[in-house]
Amino acid sequence: MTYRRAGFLAHGSPVAFVGNVRFLAGRSPDTTLAVFAASLANTTLSFRRTTTGFEASYQVELQFSLAGGNHGLSSTETIRVGGYQETQRADESVIFQKVVSLPPGSGWVGVTVRDLNTGGFSRDSEALDVPRFDRGPVLSSIIPVYQVQERAGRTSPPELVLNPRSSVPFGTDTLRVYIEGYGLDSGTAVQVRALDEAGVQVWISTAALVGTRDVAAALVFVDPAVLPVGELRLEATLGSRDTVRAPVFVGVSDVWVVANLDDVLSLLRYFGFADRIRTLRAASAAERPALWREFWRETDPNPVTPENEAMIEYFARIEVANQKYREGSDPGWLTDRGEVFINIGEPDDVFDQSSGLQGSRRSIRWTYNAERLVLDFVDDMGFGRFRLTPSSRSDYQMVLTRSRRP
Repeated sequence: MTYRRAGFLAHGSPVAFVGNVRFLAGRSPDTTLAVFAASLANTTLSFRRTTTGFEASYQVELQFSLAGGNHGLSSTETIRVGGYQETQRADESVIFQKVVSLPPGSGWVGVTVRDLNTGGFSRDSEALDVPRFDRGPVLSSIIPVYQVQERAGRTSPPELVLNPRSSVPFGTDTLRVYIEGYGLDSGTAVQVRALDEAGVQVWISTAALVGTRDVAAALVFVDPAVLPVGELRLEATLGSRDTVRAPVFVGVSDVWVVANLDDVLSLLRYFGFADRIRTLRAASAAERPALWREFWRETDPNPVTPENEAMIEYFARIEVANQKYREGSDPGWLTDRGEVFINIGEPDDVFDQSSGLQGSRRSIRWTYNAERLVLDFVDDMGFGRFRLTPSSRSDYQMVLTRSRRP
């Protein structure tokens, strides 16, 4: 998982989440504020119908194990939505956030997220270094945020909503990062830059900290349209005295984050524009950002909006395919049913003969009325892998060719 490799707390099913811990100065030199945030999608939770709509409950158990002892909390939360469609949201529809006071030092953090309607849970842990903020001029963590109110001093509680995934869709929303400085004069300059996976600088800016020597802060805005797609490293530096780092991600949609452009190009295998994608693959690292921006503009059906609606719909279908059509170790988008769904959508009718049969050929038939198309997926080996029959593959390719013809 991309997030896990970058040092985030993250887990997939049954209760998929992404979380991280960021640090600010606490009330005293021996106190550090750990801000934990986790991101979930509605679709990862089990909703029950109520008299006013639908409801899901989940529990987050957070445990910090440090040399000075253990610190933990458990919190139960309830989500209420008005309609069934809201329960199927696959984007970042739920943010859980808590602030914990910790002593500086090394140890571990563990988090468990539990779906209370089903009892299913996911758990992750990682090593943790809680910094001190009392030794000379120093910066806090780099904290990607959605909203923030600068603190008046260390005794003030932080008022912010973290971006738990530290991500932003390419070409649309602005990436916001919050930084505090301690023991620094108001107006002190902080250099902030972004590096790509090869360590090449792709963006740089300077921000002025505003406040007092107790707490001075800056909110930095980064336009994702100038950044390459994939994982980046942000660095904030006080001259040569102190540098803090944090990973951030520029994705292709609200629900799809990748490590680099090569991963994006692999995922675009059903998108069409094969010649342009080959050009992008063959391009040098220096050429790729401009070529990708050009490709984004040319495939955007509505250039008036910052989003590429065709790309958003395509990756949303990949997400659904991964949820519905996984077969064994094969992700859903790489199965035959996943491929057909991504390219031409849901069938109008499904006739399923895939279960309860002994010694019989298991099959699933999809019918598309408007296209006058009938597709048969057959599991010849009995391992739950359904493949298009040769005749169905031929009919499907003919429909696909017609749909892509200018």
